[in-house]
Amino acid sequence: MGLEAGRDIAPAKGKLGVMLVGLGAVSTTFIAGVENVRRGAGLPIGSLSQMGTIRLGKRTDKRSPKIKEFVPLAELEDLVFTAWDPIPDDAYTAAVKAGVLDRHEHLEPIKDFLQGIKPLPAAFDQYYVKRLQGTNVKRGKSKRELAEQLREDIRGFRKTAGVSRVVIVWCASTEVFITPGPVHQSLAAFEKAMEQNDPAVAPSMLYAYAALMENVPFANGAPNLTVDVPALQHLAEERKLPIGGKDFKTGQTMMKTVLAPAFKARMLGLAGWYSTNILGNRDGEVLDDPESFKTKEESKLGVLEYILQPDQYPELYGNVFHKVRINYYPPRGDNKEGWDNIDIFGWLGYPMQIKVDFLCRDSILAAPIVLDLALFFDLAQRARLSGIQEWLSFYFKSPQTAPGLYPEHDLFIQQTKLKNTLRWLMGEEQITHLGIEYYEKA
Repeated sequence: MGLEAGRDIAPAKGKLGVMLVGLGAVSTTFIAGVENVRRGAGLPIGSLSQMGTIRLGKRTDKRSPKIKEFVPLAELEDLVFTAWDPIPDDAYTAAVKAGVLDRHEHLEPIKDFLQGIKPLPAAFDQYYVKRLQGTNVKRGKSKRELAEQLREDIRGFRKTAGVSRVVIVWCASTEVFITPGPVHQSLAAFEKAMEQNDPAVAPSMLYAYAALMENVPFANGAPNLTVDVPALQHLAEERKLPIGGKDFKTGQTMMKTVLAPAFKARMLGLAGWYSTNILGNRDGEVLDDPESFKTKEESKLGVLEYILQPDQYPELYGNVFHKVRINYYPPRGDNKEGWDNIDIFGWLGYPMQIKVDFLCRDSILAAPIVLDLALFFDLAQRARLSGIQEWLSFYFKSPQTAPGLYPEHDLFIQQTKLKNTLRWLMGEEQITHLGIEYYEKA
C-alpha cells in the first residue's frame, strides 16, 4: 500500500448491516440509541464520528468540518441490525433486563422496532464463559461446522435484510484466557484445529473466521485473543479486510490513558496505582470467574507500562506497583464505579496522591464506540485498508499492532493518529501542531 495522500474510496451506497455478537447491555444500548437518534429523540453524544470535528489546514484557515461531513461514512438511516446471543430474548426484552436506558423515555416508543430484532442462535460454549448459560445455541459435530453455520447466517442476513455491506462487532462476554499456540500460526493449522474441536479455538475465533471468509470486517470489543493471531491476521490481509481490537476503552482504562500521559509529560514519578471496580451487569458476572478475569486483567495491566516506558525512565517508573481488581456487585447493575488510588512523586521525590472515583455507565460509554467502529471499519473496507487497523486504537484498551510494534495507548496520540489517517485518506495535509510559521518573520 502506497503512502501517497488520498485514496479512492468507494461510496457508501445502500444499507450497511451491523451484525453484533451478543445482544446484552452494550448491543441493546447501541441499537436503541441509534434508533432514538434517528427519530430525533436524542443526540449521539460520545460518538466522534457523529459529533466530532476535524481541523484542516492552518488554524487561520478556520476549516473544521464535522467528521461525518468530511469522510464518506454510512448514514445512520442506512444501518440495519441483527445479533447472535445464547439467550433468546429479543432486543426489547434484553434492553429492559439490562436496565441501562429509561424504559418509558427510550424503549417504549421504539418497542416494535426492538422486538423485531431477535437473536440468531449463538456459537456458544460454556467452557469459555463459565458464568453464562443459554438455550439459543448452535449444534454441530465440530467447530468447523459451527463456523460454517455462522457463514450461512451472514449470507442469510445479506439477503433478507437487503444490505449492501456488512460489519461485525464483538459485543459479547470476555472468554477465558488463551495464549497463542501452534494452531494459531497458519490458516491450515487453524482450520484443522476447528475440525478437531481443539480447545485453543475459542467461539470468538469462529465468528472472526466466518466474517473474514464472507468478506466482512471484524472488530473485537472484548479482551479475547480472537483475531490477534497470525492465522486470522494473514487471512484478513489476503482477503483485503480490516480487523482490529481488543476490548472497548470505556471507564477506568480511559482515565488511565488520560492521566498517565499527563504524569509522563510533566516528568512526575509514579510509585503505585491501585484500581478497583464494582459492576453488576452480565459483564460483571462473567468477570467474577477467575479465568475470564485473567483475560480482562491482561488487557488492563498493559496500559501503564506502554505509556510510561519504564526502561527509558527507570527513576520515575521503574518500580511501579500496579494492581487491578473487578468485583461483581449485582445491585449496581450497569452503573459501574471505579476507584483509583494513585501515588505519585515530584521534585526531590516528595510524595503526592490523586484519588479518582468514576461513577460511570458502562454501556452508555460503550455504545458510541460500537457505532464509530461499525462506521469506520466500513469506511476502511471501502478505502481498501486491510489487516490491523491501528489508527482505530483510540477505541481499544489493548490495541492490536503489526508484529514487532508496541501499542500506542496515549489517548491523545491515538486521537491524532485517527484524525491524521482521515486527513490522509482524503488527501489533506497532516496536522503537526508545529505552528512556527506564525512566529518566524522573513
